[in-house]
Amino acid sequence: MRMRLVLVVAMFSSAALLFQAAPVFAQSSTSNGKLHIHVSPKQAYVFVDGKAIRDGSQTIELPAGSHKIGVYNYGYTEKVQDVQIESGKKTNLDVALQASGDKVSGPFADIEFKGDPRAAVLLNGTTPDYFVGHVDEFDWNWIWHQRLLVKPGTYQVTVTREGNTIWSGQVTTKAGQQVTVHLDRNGAITTKDWKEGLNMGPQPRFHAGVASATVPISPVSAQLSAQNASLSCGQSTNLNWKTADAASISITNLGDVPAQGDRSVSPTKNTTYELTAMGPGGKATQDVTVNVNTQPTATISLSNPEVHYHQVGDKVEEDGSTTVTWSTSGANSVVVDPINSHAMTGSETIEAKPKQTSVGPVNENITYTLTASNACGGTTTQTASLHVTGSIDPPPPITIASVFYPTNYPRPKHAKVGLVSSEERMLANLATNFQNYTQYEKKAKLTLVAHADVRGSKKYNKALTERRAEAVKNYLVSHGLSPDIIATQPMGKEQQLDMKKVEMLQAKNPHKPEKWMKRDKKTTWLAYNRRVDIVLEPQGQQSAEIYPDGAPDARVLWTRKEPSLKRVEMASKASVSVAQVPADPAGK
Repeated sequence: MRMRLVLVVAMFSSAALLFQAAPVFAQSSTSNGKLHIHVSPKQAYVFVDGKAIRDGSQTIELPAGSHKIGVYNYGYTEKVQDVQIESGKKTNLDVALQASGDKVSGPFADIEFKGDPRAAVLLNGTTPDYFVGHVDEFDWNWIWHQRLLVKPGTYQVTVTREGNTIWSGQVTTKAGQQVTVHLDRNGAITTKDWKEGLNMGPQPRFHAGVASATVPISPVSAQLSAQNASLSCGQSTNLNWKTADAASISITNLGDVPAQGDRSVSPTKNTTYELTAMGPGGKATQDVTVNVNTQPTATISLSNPEVHYHQVGDKVEEDGSTTVTWSTSGANSVVVDPINSHAMTGSETIEAKPKQTSVGPVNENITYTLTASNACGGTTTQTASLHVTGSIDPPPPITIASVFYPTNYPRPKHAKVGLVSSEERMLANLATNFQNYTQYEKKAKLTLVAHADVRGSKKYNKALTERRAEAVKNYLVSHGLSPDIIATQPMGKEQQLDMKKVEMLQAKNPHKPEKWMKRDKKTTWLAYNRRVDIVLEPQGQQSAEIYPDGAPDARVLWTRKEPSLKRVEMASKASVSVAQVPADPAGK
């Protein structure tokens, strides 16, 4: 009789708890409304805005506005939706959950709770996704079986209701053991053997009777693989994963992910991706490493690794060429120096010009450097060396002689008369040679420095030397030289050659001086000072002060007294011989 009485009391207590009035979510207010919710299965638990309310169909008073309503039952697919509550009105909501999940195999341990039967039980998490049932489903295991079956292990248990944590702590279980959490005694934990858990067959995810319930918690599983675990920089691969019975799933470097799926990844270094799945049944992890070859590849070559170079003055007579060819792989940044190209692959034909600019033999190596790098931090450098041989020679020599004038020529009224035949021939040759010379010395110029002997005033001689310089310039221009490259510098009677200098010049003259030149040294000295020196710039090479001894017109140039206009004009004709040139009236 006593046992029967206890059973009746227990049945009455459970029934009374099932049908007690639902708690009020908020204090009564004219701005509140009511939510009348009907759930299936009838044991399903209601959460409002993430807070555990209670199990079963019920009416909940809520502040007006939008609320997130979640209905959960282990072994079923949860439903979460936004519901608008209107002030002073009742909102009806029907929620029917669909069963899901396979049976769960043992061995098992049993976790039992005592106290606060309407409170929600969460394993290994604090959000509704970790809900496994309420206390009244797990508080009896005698005649009527109310069991929370778990695999052996340690579980973080949270018991909560209406946003308040009733109890939270770790519970460690072993197969064939029953662990009781006494909520009514501040969470005191007791254990005892429960051999039935060692031999139980596979259990459905949720089974409930009139006063019984069995909820076996499935362990979490996780699988992760990479389509290709070895990549070059810039390549991608797909990660594929699959989990079961997890409430929270994440992959390192990717963040939260769905329960199963695939994702393309492009790592820039060796990367380990770890899949972590958390659920009421515990934690499962699996990782996969994707190795990345960060080193780019590069090649560079020359079609002709040695070329010959020859330069005379400014003119390049020979400059061989070569073609630089390069290619890269696994790179996103390329520099080819010294041609400063950024193409990933390419070729360029270049003329081999040495750095050397001075005269002398050329023997240089020019290095072409290819540097390739990528976003993975990899870099490689390749080189190709070009050998340049040859020489840089000075411009070919050019012979320049000074131009000599007869006394007092050119006259002011006959500015074009004064250049005798021998001097015109010399200037004609100079014009031809100078034009050829400018191929080798592009900056070449001429400066005409005109002189007069000591006779006459400074002013007179200044004007005379101006005419002499202009006459030479005009003659050169008439033979093809540009006036822009010819400068004149009239010196008048300044900077006279002295007697000793004249004697030295005569001694060096390849032509023997005439006897009349030797007899009258002063006249010879005067003749040497009636000249126009030609200076080759920028070298500063000055014309040789060589008197035209032996020329048919030499005596016309030499005579101290001013020769007649007719005599000078005759001396200007190339066909005139010495015999045809009349003697100077002075006879000296």
